[in-house]
Amino acid sequence: MTDFTPSDGTITMFSTAWCGYCNRLKKQLDAQGIGYTEVNIEEVEGTAELVEQLNGGNRTVPTVIYPDGTAATNPSAAQVKEKLGV
Repeated sequence: MTDFTPSDGTITMFSTAWCGYCNRLKKQLDAQGIGYTEVNIEEVEGTAELVEQLNGGNRTVPTVIYPDGTAATNPSAAQVKEKLGV
C-alpha cells in the first residue's frame, strides 16, 4: 500500500471508469481544488486486490488513501476535506 500513499494535502482514489460515485467525488474534489491521484482498479494490476483488502473482501470504489496511510470507502468531499485539514 505504501506505493499508493499520497503526498500531504492530496489523496489516492481507487476507482473504475463506470463508477458513478467515483465520478461524483472527482467532480466535487475538482470544484474544491483538492488534489488526487486516480488509480483505475481495472487497469492497474494488483489494485483490485488491495481495495478488497481495505474493504473486508469487497471491491468497493471509490476507496481513498490519505497521506497518513488510513483509508476510507466512498467518503464525501467534505469528509476528505476535513481529513486533509484543507
